[in-house]
Amino acid sequence: MKEKELKQMTIPAQRLMARCAGEEKRVGTRTVFVGNHPVSETEAYPAQRFCDNRIVSSKYTLWNFLPKNLFEQFRRIANFYFLIIFLVQVTVDTPTSPVTSGLPLFFVITVTAIKQGYEDWLRHRADNEVNKSTVYIIENAKRVRKESEKIKVGDVVEVQADETFPCDLILLSSGTSDGTCYVTTASLDGESNCKTHYAVHDTIALCTAESIDTLRATIECEQPQPDLYKFVGRINIYSNSLEAVARSLGPENLLLKGATLKNTKKIYGVAVYTGMETKMALNYQGKSQKRSAVEKSINAFLIVYLFILLTKAAVCTTLKYVWQSNPYNDEPWYNQKTQKERETLKVLKMFTDFLSFMVLFNFIIPVSMYVTVEMQKFLGSFFISWDKDFYDEEINEGALVNTSDLNEELGQVDYVFTDKTGTLTENSMEFIECSIDGCKYNGVTEEVDGLSQTDGPLTHFDKAVKDREELFLRALCLCHTVEMKTNDTVDGATESAEFTYVSSSPDEIALVKGAKKFGFTFLGTRNGHMRVENQRKEIEEYELLHTLHFDSVRRRMSVIVKTQIGEIYLFCKGADSAVFPRVPVDEIEPTKRHVEHSAMDGYRTLCVAFKKITPDDYEKINRQLVEVKLALQDREEKMEKVFDDIETNMNLIGATAVEDKLQDQAAETIDALHAAGLKVWVLTGDKMETAKSTCYACRLFQTGTELLELTTKSIEECERKEDRLHELLIEYRKKLLREFPKSTIRSHKKAWTDQEYGLIIDGSTLSLILNSSQDSSSNNYKSIFLQICMKCTAVLCCRMAPLQKAQIVRMVKNLKGSPITLSIGDGANDVSMILESHVGIGIKGKEGRQAARNSDYSVPKFKHLKKLLLAHGHLYYVRIAHLVQYFFYKNLCFILPQFLYQFFCGFSQQPLYDAAYLTMYNICFTSLPILAYSLLEQHINIDTLTSEPRLYMNISGNAMLQLGPFLYWTFLAAFEGTVFFFGTYFLFQTSSLEDNGKVYGNWTFGTIVFTVLVFTVTLKLALDTRFWTWINHFVIWGSLAFYVFFSFFWGGIIWPFLKQQRMYFVFAQMLSSVSTWLAIVFLIFISLFPEILLIVLKNVRRRSARNPNLELPMLLSYKHIDSGYS
Repeated sequence: MKEKELKQMTIPAQRLMARCAGEEKRVGTRTVFVGNHPVSETEAYPAQRFCDNRIVSSKYTLWNFLPKNLFEQFRRIANFYFLIIFLVQVTVDTPTSPVTSGLPLFFVITVTAIKQGYEDWLRHRADNEVNKSTVYIIENAKRVRKESEKIKVGDVVEVQADETFPCDLILLSSGTSDGTCYVTTASLDGESNCKTHYAVHDTIALCTAESIDTLRATIECEQPQPDLYKFVGRINIYSNSLEAVARSLGPENLLLKGATLKNTKKIYGVAVYTGMETKMALNYQGKSQKRSAVEKSINAFLIVYLFILLTKAAVCTTLKYVWQSNPYNDEPWYNQKTQKERETLKVLKMFTDFLSFMVLFNFIIPVSMYVTVEMQKFLGSFFISWDKDFYDEEINEGALVNTSDLNEELGQVDYVFTDKTGTLTENSMEFIECSIDGCKYNGVTEEVDGLSQTDGPLTHFDKAVKDREELFLRALCLCHTVEMKTNDTVDGATESAEFTYVSSSPDEIALVKGAKKFGFTFLGTRNGHMRVENQRKEIEEYELLHTLHFDSVRRRMSVIVKTQIGEIYLFCKGADSAVFPRVPVDEIEPTKRHVEHSAMDGYRTLCVAFKKITPDDYEKINRQLVEVKLALQDREEKMEKVFDDIETNMNLIGATAVEDKLQDQAAETIDALHAAGLKVWVLTGDKMETAKSTCYACRLFQTGTELLELTTKSIEECERKEDRLHELLIEYRKKLLREFPKSTIRSHKKAWTDQEYGLIIDGSTLSLILNSSQDSSSNNYKSIFLQICMKCTAVLCCRMAPLQKAQIVRMVKNLKGSPITLSIGDGANDVSMILESHVGIGIKGKEGRQAARNSDYSVPKFKHLKKLLLAHGHLYYVRIAHLVQYFFYKNLCFILPQFLYQFFCGFSQQPLYDAAYLTMYNICFTSLPILAYSLLEQHINIDTLTSEPRLYMNISGNAMLQLGPFLYWTFLAAFEGTVFFFGTYFLFQTSSLEDNGKVYGNWTFGTIVFTVLVFTVTLKLALDTRFWTWINHFVIWGSLAFYVFFSFFWGGIIWPFLKQQRMYFVFAQMLSSVSTWLAIVFLIFISLFPEILLIVLKNVRRRSARNPNLELPMLLSYKHIDSGYS
């Protein structure tokens, strides 16, 4: 065990408690009394003030649901606007009933409230399942059954095999003799492999309720924070002499709520974080909302239409008073004013008239659009989850949608940022070769006396000394965090029927398997001793003294072990850049050649070093490690410094090469993304040679691509790096400006037919660019660098730290034109860039599920990105863009005749339509067809979209929601609204439309206009539909049939609750006239004629195009480019 070698630190209890109190105030720690027992009977027991163990993920309660939900809904501009209109209708004498705006608003609010209430009810139910679950607490040496929500901080909890941990626990003891337990954290980070956790050595023996109750200890730890992989604390164990033994606690001792106990009979743990302070709860609180470009366009359109509404109201109010300037028009003989009306202040009257016109025209703002958009996004997201092409048999999973708010953004991507390992490659490692003391060995050749030399250009090297070979293989068997499980079902690579290797890193398993291939087999760790079987089938035991864990800053890991004869060794493995500076210079060159050669072949390389430690030196090292592991403040920084001091003056043994195979169809996917006009950047922590080789293999770089390098190697030629960097930046910019004199982010997409350029930059050079000194020669490094990047077809960023990945994404996001960025990765180091980009895609990979958990969408493989963007993204964008434009179009068609009618009724605010029609137009008559269209439309076949990637460029730059298409839809609505009104108006020039000489009135006039309106806007959508299903037929023709049925029904009965029966028999009487039938059909045809004509012309053009078989959309707002496809 790691804790076994730690020396006891004896501190008087009083001094310890005094120091704890001061430290708690200083750094924000908490002190937990194990079992809620005071450390001694003579000392006072301080009252504990921590939250209970209830989990509350719900948003509402029964009492606050109504006010809280209403408050949130009315924060939306459109909802608040309609609320104001409704209040105006209630308080002011307006031409339309409050029902006309109140009922649609009530419908929208109710539907949204039901949806949110149901979702919250599900959360309540899930919370209750967790909070009411049964747990066992150790109280007074007995197992006491309680509900999970009643656990308090300090309680000792018993957890059985296959149960989940009810709160965050510090492991005290387990059912195994060495105090270990195995845990899966799939519900937290998606990782299905087992992780090993440890109890401190002093509490391992406390395996019963009676013995655990005798423990007197306190735990000092940091206050709750959400990082799943960090924990800092220490446990102070008190004996009868009131002297405390302090032991350090880290993430390996912490069992997280939500994780599951596996392959261990039971454990005892003490609760340190409960309820909403557990790491699981903190991780699910608040995730930053991303807004799509379509949402921003909707808000812009709303502002335009609100301006149109205000203009209409202002024009009508002004013209009303111009009209009434004539006394006869102001007060005709048949409509005398009351005394109150004559005494009303004129300014107040003008204001109320303005509000009345606002109410009359308010339907130009489509309040129901928000509900339709939400339903479209929510229901549409299921098509990604249901897509069988995204299903991966290996992991038995498909795609997952974590947020449906960004579906359309998948069709607007300009830049793709991808990780390499596990994303472009399989992250399935195979040991290929190694180098020992400058001698190269192949991992697949026949074994001769341990290792064998490979054939090829390196055959002139002699074999390394036998002792060095064995030392190298022992290093591979000892320097790792691999665990071995015997005869169980833990996930991992099965070595034989007897045991399985388990590790969070595939590299480590590959290296251990590589050593086994050459006769050195790792047999696992028992009681703090690592066991290795050598080539002579002898078992060697090494006491594991310390593990210096890997981190992305140091880029290496080490172990300190003691042999059976008492010798102490440090074995270290890590990246060449992390190991070479710590070994003698004369040892580097032979191994460096092999490392570079392996990297150019695309292999992942690690260097292996060691040093022998004297007992005196170890005493000093041990003292330093014990001290920093017990620190509560800045423990990680202190440990990093100590690790740095320990890992010096080592001797290089050799290097390993592990192959990470390219993912299936990775190259074809990148080709398709390039053809679609997307720029692909690879951001990786690997060395340049390995990454470059992978980029060529996956065709990010073509054979004809000219590479521009901004790396440490290319700028070290000059004494002043910044000067050399500036020279290179200027040189590359001039070269690219000559090639592409004028181009923007998106226009340059179609210029990639001539010479292509690729850029390679490493982390240190990027730091130099971003953090360059602000003098006259270097203050424009960043802008020059961005100019170069914009003109390169592909960029490779190697040796990148996770933070630098996010910086790159943020830098591109802020470019002029605000390009849409997408990040895709599979590991925890990719989370920062996934969260930073507009759209984050997580790969369900072998490095865990942190990336998938923090992403907007997750897919099993990189190849699935092709269909996700080119097909789903394209269709989602076209559907929702059409939905938005159509909503504004049909509402302008609806209100424009009402506006024109005011010129013929003396601006008297007389409604053109009946109140029932006003209310039901958006709710019933025209809502379902556009919803079905926005879910099912495929204007281009999915196979065509994936096989012809250039079609993706047709919708780039939010093409369908730009000013041009918006004006087209607006003018189309204005034309059709004018036809509706004046066509009916000219029809009414004949005073009698019936054989019996009866004259039609204003409600018949309005009903004819409304009938033409409903049929025209619905048939317009039918003309736009390219992919017909039975659902489209049902909702389109069903909506029209419902309108006709409702009109007959509404006008065919005398409704007792109506004061005025103005629509009684109007619809039936109207349709009894042949001239009315002809007029309706004729006006519908005239309204749709421009649309039909354009479709015919586009069909003729398509048939005469170079590629007549390519089925292109007939959407008038669709952007066309010179690509040979339109």
